[in-house]
Amino acid sequence: MYNILDKYEDLDDIKNMSNDKLKEFSSEIREFLIEKISKTGGHLASNLGVVELTLSLYKVFNLKKDKIIWDVGHQAYVHKILTGRRDKFDSLRQFDGLSGFPKRSESPYDAFDTGHSSTSISAAVGIARARDLSKENYKVIAVIGDGALTGGMAIEALNDIGYKKTNVIIILNDNQMSIAKNVGSISRYLNNLRLDPKYNKLKKDVKSKLQRTNIGSEVANSIEKIKGGIKQMVVDGMFFEDIGIKYLGPIDGHNIEELIRVISKAKEVKGPVILHVITKKGKGYKYAEENPNKFHGVGKFDLKSGEILSKSKDTYSKAFGRAILEVAKNNNKVVGITAAMTDGSGLCPFSKEFPERFFDVGISEQHAVTMAAGLAVSGYRPIFAVYSTFLQRAYDQVLHDVCIQKLPVIFAIDRAGIVGEDGETHQGVFDISYLSSIPNITIMAPKCVEELEYIIKWSVKQNYPIAVRYPKGGDDILGSIVPLKEFTYGKWEILNDGKEIAIVAVGKMVQRALMVKNELLKFGINCAIINATFIKPIDTELLNKFARDNFKFVIIEDNVLHGGIGSLILEHLNSEKLKNDVLTLGFKDEFITHGSTEILYKLYGLDVKSICEKIISFK
Repeated sequence: MYNILDKYEDLDDIKNMSNDKLKEFSSEIREFLIEKISKTGGHLASNLGVVELTLSLYKVFNLKKDKIIWDVGHQAYVHKILTGRRDKFDSLRQFDGLSGFPKRSESPYDAFDTGHSSTSISAAVGIARARDLSKENYKVIAVIGDGALTGGMAIEALNDIGYKKTNVIIILNDNQMSIAKNVGSISRYLNNLRLDPKYNKLKKDVKSKLQRTNIGSEVANSIEKIKGGIKQMVVDGMFFEDIGIKYLGPIDGHNIEELIRVISKAKEVKGPVILHVITKKGKGYKYAEENPNKFHGVGKFDLKSGEILSKSKDTYSKAFGRAILEVAKNNNKVVGITAAMTDGSGLCPFSKEFPERFFDVGISEQHAVTMAAGLAVSGYRPIFAVYSTFLQRAYDQVLHDVCIQKLPVIFAIDRAGIVGEDGETHQGVFDISYLSSIPNITIMAPKCVEELEYIIKWSVKQNYPIAVRYPKGGDDILGSIVPLKEFTYGKWEILNDGKEIAIVAVGKMVQRALMVKNELLKFGINCAIINATFIKPIDTELLNKFARDNFKFVIIEDNVLHGGIGSLILEHLNSEKLKNDVLTLGFKDEFITHGSTEILYKLYGLDVKSICEKIISFK
């Protein structure tokens, strides 16, 4: 089927390929990616954009000793194909299959586990300094996108290596907004001049001789100022130069000859160097080129039409989008904030309707939270829409800048609970644990999509920090759950009466609890179902009532058990010296792999059948 790919064995093959053969190989890899990802889903557009870049890197560097760190990792599929994992692509992002991100446990060529953005340069610096301390000799390369470079951690790393002059190569994969506009002959001429070893040696010798005398030193300083001024006019990379990092580029990221030439020169530079590469997201697939956001993280799709094959249904993200739009129309103090997740968080309609009240801060969760605090202290009602796994990055800001001051910031925590195929770096199963220990914060969860809209409307009227957590996707039970429309602070909802056993469930797990109840009725077990709308504070009055009526409690949550709502309930019962039996069901104290949500629920005993079996044994 593939002329080159079918014969490809290992990275040494790339070393022996001509540039023309590498171009042909690029086309085959794109064809392979499109065909495979259309069946499994995954990150398509970003990987299509780095095919030539990846091949060029592996032509120049030796991965048997050199280390390449892929920032985020959602552009590492080409890397995986080239490092012996092509035959596993049918299992991409599936349980027990190939991870969607680099994993050290998966391949010796994966230098560092990634999944969250803006970490690659810091990791590369650490590896490079370990190399230097150990007196070893190999190259360390970080590949980072222009979006990831908006993350504060990346800027901190640049500041560090520019000051310490650590020998690291940074590939800036610019696939969205060009930092430099002067792509052309002048830029190329300057790069050739600055990369020429004879030029650099001459420059160093002249400067050294001039600085031996007072007059010469003044001349040298003047030359530096003039040179800097000229470069400032014609080279857009002066930011990097000014902090001590040699800047090369921009160059065409799909021109293999140019890539190999400049990467080879960058390899010889002493000290930190950044190579600015311009690529096109989705290159080679018309629909991905036209709509790279849609094909960034995509489900299964039709190859010919580009249409997504997943079922269309109402989701929590869409419901949040409707809710914030409605509250903003009625309250001009409501503002929306996101950290580069406008599409995924459902904020697109809001951003179009209220562009002046919408803030996308890039991949900067820490900044987003403290900015929200600044807005709140100034009388506004900020709503920060953020994935559970990414809010972890701003824990100190939530605690220090929002909660200590009791500011009315709303955290709309999307992708809470299991997210499935993105795996351990993205599973949102820690937010209850890491938020519940913070004073002054209220934590809520809707039991269904429609209820989320009412919670957002209620939250905007309150005057303290509120975190609202909700899952990826939509409801499991359609049309049979009546949402709460009014809320009393800290009070839970009794959905069904029962005897002996009370199931307390959080968020979407309420739907699972209702399915469990129906199954248990077949065994003559009639459980009461309680919707724990408020995770913090818990409804101690209701708990006490059920406890004194001698109920056993079953707690179901899509969070790790350690520090979850089950822990909060057990602490309360213990403080009241209530000795009711309690069964807590959630996730173990471990990171959760990738796979479909139903497979993962079953793995951790949270599918309906497993829950029923545990309750029968518990009874």
